[in-house]
Amino acid sequence: MPDPKAYVQARAQLAKAGIEESMGKDFLSELERLFLISRQVMAGKLRAERRTKKRGSGLEFAEHREYNMGDDFRHIDWNLYGRLEKLFVRLYEEEEDIPVYVMFDVSASMLEGTPIKAVHAFRIASALAYVALAHLDRATMLPFTAAMEQLQPPGRGKGRMFKMFHNIRNARLGGVTDLAQATRSFVFRRPRRGTVVLISDFLTAEGYEEAVNLLRYHRYRVIVVQVLSPQELAPKLTGDLELMDVETGQTRSITVTANLLRAYLAELERYTDGLRTFCQDRAIPYFLSPTNQPLETLMLEVFRKGGFLR
Repeated sequence: MPDPKAYVQARAQLAKAGIEESMGKDFLSELERLFLISRQVMAGKLRAERRTKKRGSGLEFAEHREYNMGDDFRHIDWNLYGRLEKLFVRLYEEEEDIPVYVMFDVSASMLEGTPIKAVHAFRIASALAYVALAHLDRATMLPFTAAMEQLQPPGRGKGRMFKMFHNIRNARLGGVTDLAQATRSFVFRRPRRGTVVLISDFLTAEGYEEAVNLLRYHRYRVIVVQVLSPQELAPKLTGDLELMDVETGQTRSITVTANLLRAYLAELERYTDGLRTFCQDRAIPYFLSPTNQPLETLMLEVFRKGGFLR
């Protein structure tokens, strides 16, 4: 049995290499192609549906209010003055972009699998952030473990990807998964309300309910993407094994039998179905993405069914 810390460090190096490799020109070309696909999916839909509205000086009339000293004379409703002999100004609806925060788990459990879960999560996060930026929204990517070291504010424009990539290169990989602590760290910084995409394996003893409910309580729109490896979804193990929890270092000796594998698969299905049902009951889009799933396949599902683009 390898030293737990040394093992996690080795897996972190592999994941870091995979993430950095994904930052090349080929991946950026793939992101641009995904954006073009998203435009096809968006065809015929009004982009304004993805925006929230506030009172301002836009183009869509909202209501009147009494004139106050210093108000712009151009907004006075002279027709109303002619009827009421009192000055009122016209208020309009002003469009306001909804920022997109893509949070992806880089804890020790996400360093497992072939392909590595953290690398797949990074690719998903990059695709969602890039598409949001290309659709002229503000977006940011936020790696997390038990907490969030920094909150990179959402920015605008495709060029923002390079700054996000730079910050992710410096992010620490590994550590214990704590979804609740990570979301508390996020909302504590009081980022403007918008859409939060939460990408993780969600394999944590503390559960996921508190984290998701906290985001909803603070009025963020949540999208959940669960990332699991093929080895977790369909393990091919047999015989006597000593298993190690990469986050706690605890070990357990087991004998893998057909009955044990069936029990494991039943428990995994129960857990993922529980997460899916929890999200569906709260109108939260949920997606399960194996790490060997082509990125385009998942993104099409998100575009068409998840409401990421509206």
